[in-house]
Amino acid sequence: MKKKVLILGSSGFIGKNLSEAFKNKYYLLSPGHSELDLTDEPSVSFYFRSHPVDVVINAVVVGGSRKEEKEENAFRNNLLMFFNIVNNSRYYKKLIHFGSGAEYGKRRPLIKVSEDNFGTPIPTDDYGFFKYVCSKYIERSDKIVNLRIFGLFGKYEDYRYRFISNAICLNLLGRPISMNQNVFFDYVFIDDFTKIVEHFIIHKTKNKFFNIGTGKKIDLLTIAEKINSIADKKSAIIIRKAGLNNEYSCDNKRLLKMLNEFKFTPIDEAIRKLYAWYKENLPTIKLSS
Repeated sequence: MKKKVLILGSSGFIGKNLSEAFKNKYYLLSPGHSELDLTDEPSVSFYFRSHPVDVVINAVVVGGSRKEEKEENAFRNNLLMFFNIVNNSRYYKKLIHFGSGAEYGKRRPLIKVSEDNFGTPIPTDDYGFFKYVCSKYIERSDKIVNLRIFGLFGKYEDYRYRFISNAICLNLLGRPISMNQNVFFDYVFIDDFTKIVEHFIIHKTKNKFFNIGTGKKIDLLTIAEKINSIADKKSAIIIRKAGLNNEYSCDNKRLLKMLNEFKFTPIDEAIRKLYAWYKENLPTIKLSS
């Protein structure tokens, strides 16, 4: 019998990709905001009572992109949604929660940071602190696994703000690729991420926290150059500020041990796939000048 999986945040970048990847593998529930307002406690309780499932995937967040950073009450609403979900844990067997590298505190460089480094310093930004609070709760729960995402890219992400997609779109539109400052990230391709999530749907784990990364860092300038190397026409590359910003990479040994010989898509192949997807969908791309 197929597992029942509830995807919360199914209209967003991650949720949309998961829904697409799992539609023929599981019995999926993916309510939109009009069907389920996760900040409304009575509505959430009623929905969970009416729809018991095997696994809940929490991919919903507000204030996670540059466009939304100043969204009013984002911190409050994110916590409301999280605790409304966990307060209904009797109606599911497992919750897969998406955390963030920001939980480790981004005031410092995060260089191959491990799960054991969590706790100090405490993040001072609202988004990182929200994810930190969730992790502190998860430490006491037996039903939740937290996947701490560092860099993630692929189709359906907000190409206006997310660097790899934005750079591809700018190139296809014949415009320069620009960045505020060069920086090293650990990027995971969305096709790999959906496979990782499926592994956690199927398998049990003794650990509650996993860094999601390839274990290999790459800087934005190198990514821009790779995009130029496969493009029909090269874009100028503009870096507004000299030097390097704080690195954002993780130790993924715990993840690799769990996945057992998992093969990540090479970054060149992933960029080529995403470039081809945007090229095919170019008429839908709208970027302000």
